[in-house]
Amino acid sequence: MSTNKVYGDAPNELPLIETETRYDYARPEDYHGISEECRIDRCLHSLFGASKAAADLVAQEYGRYFGLRVGVFRGGCLTGPSHSGVELHGFLSYLVKTVVEGRTYTVLGYKGKQVRDQIHSSDVIAAFDAFARNPRPGEVYNLGGGRGNSASVLECIRLVEAISGRKLQWQYVEQNRIGDHICYISDTRKFQRDYPEWRITRDLAAIVTEMVEAELARCRV
Repeated sequence: MSTNKVYGDAPNELPLIETETRYDYARPEDYHGISEECRIDRCLHSLFGASKAAADLVAQEYGRYFGLRVGVFRGGCLTGPSHSGVELHGFLSYLVKTVVEGRTYTVLGYKGKQVRDQIHSSDVIAAFDAFARNPRPGEVYNLGGGRGNSASVLECIRLVEAISGRKLQWQYVEQNRIGDHICYISDTRKFQRDYPEWRITRDLAAIVTEMVEAELARCRV
């Protein structure tokens, strides 16, 4: 289980446009997002991303060199009702908790227009299952919610507020996380080509609804 952080800040080199609520890719050829062809070196990583890149390459070698039936999945934002998000990791989970508990949320840089794609944990497991039934040793796949499940921080705030019926108090800090992606959408077409039986089953609204309901239930306990 790898991560999109193996790409470091290389995705930020793509030309972007700025809209009222998000950044997006400027070129039509980038519409589906970041593919597995994006380089993973000669760019700025977090230490987390660098350590994952090392494991990513070792897993590929075990597949390609020894034929071990291992696949490498570079996850986008994996989430769900049991996600224990914190301020710097698992942003959607942490956002939902902050809204439900009535705390103040801090938006870190990029005007809150930075974009991520969200994938429900059940769709992640379904991808693993599809691979396990027909493994391709040492293959690398991006795994995320894709364009359909992409949203900026500002857009996610509005969605969580609408579904929860609660207003979020938030503040803005100009400094973004070091090496953070401005716009990251997982291009999952390679995996869908190799495993056409797999698809995203939960859209962003469904994911947030399930997370809000779970968090409300926890608060009532």
